[in-house]
Amino acid sequence: MTRRELIASLFASPLFPLALAAQGAAQDPWPHDRLMEPATLAGMLRDPAKAPVIISVVFPVLYRQKHIAGAKFAGPGSKPEGISALKRAVSPLPKSKLIILYCGCCPMVHCPNIRPAFQTLNDLGYTNVHILDLPSNFRADWMEKGYPVEPRS
Repeated sequence: MTRRELIASLFASPLFPLALAAQGAAQDPWPHDRLMEPATLAGMLRDPAKAPVIISVVFPVLYRQKHIAGAKFAGPGSKPEGISALKRAVSPLPKSKLIILYCGCCPMVHCPNIRPAFQTLNDLGYTNVHILDLPSNFRADWMEKGYPVEPRS
């Protein structure tokens, strides 16, 4: 089994959410009004003039499999290199630009990536950062609803 297959199988395991639950749910650093429903973002993507900056803070293997159409990859928000890539990705943007962060590696309540990414952008002074609400995971809450993804199979 390759490393990629091993990582993918770990995330697909029914035990993965249970292992994360044992660690306890993290506190959300964003107010509730900063959550964006997937249907809202999918609607925004229909009009390129209204499309926000979308940044994926998921693990690389998951991003390469499928990601939101047009999303930039910053890397996992739980890793220093992911936070550095996130900072580089937003550095040319105005502080008021609409930025949508998402991960979807696991149930959002246990996600190791989304909270550090949001906190970083908040600390940098970005004022219009929203979190894509993926309560279960990217597959269930985005892909299975038929919302646009890349690469297409």
